[in-house]
Amino acid sequence: METNKDVDADAEFKVNWKRVAITSMFGFGFVGPVGHFWYEGLDKFIKLKLRYVPKSTRFVAAKVAMDGLIFGPIDLLVFFTYMGFATGKNTAEVKEGLKRDFLPALALEGGAWPLLQIANFRYVPVQYQLLYVNIFCLVDSAFLSWVEQQKDAAWKQWFTSSFQPLKERGGQGGV
Repeated sequence: METNKDVDADAEFKVNWKRVAITSMFGFGFVGPVGHFWYEGLDKFIKLKLRYVPKSTRFVAAKVAMDGLIFGPIDLLVFFTYMGFATGKNTAEVKEGLKRDFLPALALEGGAWPLLQIANFRYVPVQYQLLYVNIFCLVDSAFLSWVEQQKDAAWKQWFTSSFQPLKERGGQGGV
């Protein structure tokens, strides 16, 4: 016997093809071109300027750190801004979405991407590193889309309120 709850659960899942297309355009228009130059440039910078031996622990650690501290936040900023405007939001709505979504996404991705990038920078030749990343970007894009669709979920409020200065949270500040 099928209950209303079963019918509702089946009816809820639908692929939003417009959103898939918008997200795909982000990959084609930003991640692909920028990522190509980023990974090759990062590799050259660490070899030539820092003079670390390719594939060594220091080399991989430097690439992971720079990727996480530079490219990761820029990618998220551009993603959420692009998705906001591409889905018809105005500037104020995009800014509000960034305030709500950026820190939670950065914190959660900060746990996954470094592990994926260690394997990438250690074992994948530089000319294939973007391809490796793009495989995981499919999952990441779905995740970021989910984060954005969570609006003001309690778990996101925890992230954003945890990083607000004490005065903004109603505290006195100081020691």
